[in-house]
Parts: sequence; C-alpha cells; structure tokens
Amino acid sequence: MAVVRVIQEFPDELEADLAEFFNVDLLDLWHGRLSLRRIGVLIRSLMAKPGRSTLLMAMDKRTAWTEPDYMLARISDALELSNYLFLKANLDASDAHGLELPPPITRPGETEPQPDPVHGHFSDARELNTFFGRLTTA
Repeated sequence: MAVVRVIQEFPDELEADLAEFFNVDLLDLWHGRLSLRRIGVLIRSLMAKPGRSTLLMAMDKRTAWTEPDYMLARISDALELSNYLFLKANLDASDAHGLELPPPITRPGETEPQPDPVHGHFSDARELNTFFGRLTTA
C-alpha cells in the first residue's frame, strides 16, 4: 500500500506537512482518530503543492520549484544566451576571445555541470608522418 510506504519512508516530512497544511497530527493514526484512507487523501492533496510541500520535495528534489520557477529559469537562460550571442557577433575577435558561453541555471535535483576533462595526447613525429603519408597516397 502506497500510504504505508510514504509513512515508513518519510515520516518527518509527512508529519510536518499534515500539521502545516491541514492541522492534522500524524499520531492521531495510532490513537484511532485518523484512518489510512484519510491520510491517503491528504497525501494526494500534498502532491499538488510543488514548491511548498516538504514531503513532495523529499520524494523528488525537482518539485522544490513550481512551474513558474522553471519557466523563469528557462527565460533567464534564454536571455543569457541571447546576450552572449549578441556580444559574440558584435565584438572584435580579440575582445570576444575570452567570452564564455553562460552556464544554465542549475535546477533542483540536477548536479552542477562539470567541465569535460580533456582526454588525449599529442602525436609524435612518426604518427604525423604516417597520417600525412596516407593522405598523399590516396
């Protein structure tokens, strides 16, 4: 049963949300004043409160933001990219050389983007000679 799993895995978050939003004490379940069905109804109601419910945030970090928060982050990322492209197109090559692509805003539940490590090695003279030798014989 999903209600029992939520009670077992997230008791503190559920208790806090029940008290905050519904003025219900989770201990009432053990005192016989609250049924599992009613807790299930209240949990479903909590699932409709992204950005406000600690239970929902504990279950899925992405729900820490509401839909408007995600939309604002997309708008901000698009504006940053637009500014970058404008500067890149209108600056001299020497001025635009150090200009870096702006990183997107990190969303909840995501990790910070890490730069890709450079893997590889420089070719020695023999490898270059072989490579260019193949090009000229083709």
